[in-house]
Amino acid sequence: MPRQPLPEDQVGTRDRLIGAMLEALGTRGFHGVGISELLSRAHAPKGVLYHHFPGGKAELAVAAIDTVVGHITAKLENLFAQQGDPVKALAAWMKDAQGTLLGSGYDRGCPLATIALESTAEDTAIREAVARGFAAIRDTLKRALVASGLDALRAARLASLIVSAYEGGLIQARVAGSGRPLQDTTAMLLDTLEGLLPKSRS
Repeated sequence: MPRQPLPEDQVGTRDRLIGAMLEALGTRGFHGVGISELLSRAHAPKGVLYHHFPGGKAELAVAAIDTVVGHITAKLENLFAQQGDPVKALAAWMKDAQGTLLGSGYDRGCPLATIALESTAEDTAIREAVARGFAAIRDTLKRALVASGLDALRAARLASLIVSAYEGGLIQARVAGSGRPLQDTTAMLLDTLEGLLPKSRS
């Protein structure tokens, strides 16, 4: 059955709920925040939560995961288009991650890594959403690397390495309270990418 449209004064509530969940996922994780806190952060009554997300907190988390993946892939696409050089695009992406981490006092990591690490076998929909998200990010990177001259197989493998390094570097830097792990990871990643790409690229 189609859902009834909400009154005009409730437009945007869904986005606020997703934003509240994203904030929680990046800092405290899915199991570290309760529904009441999410509703308070989003300035939303309980009935509205279940209007938008009949599956409750888990369905809201899936929507938040899909949202952040959309932001990440769009950012990557824009960086590769603007920079014209995959090494510069990747450097900009990693620098932005470092800035976000530093700006949060090493409190905010990638929501995907946070929820992936804390999810259990019972969190089927959440794990599927995270897996789908990582796959979308890898595919975005792969397409950009193929466009830069790498063959499809090597581009796919390098995309997996980039995502693993990005997430691992963020996790190490966050728990260490230092940007050094991510900086070292970035330096080696850029060297590796530079060595693999065709020398004749523009």
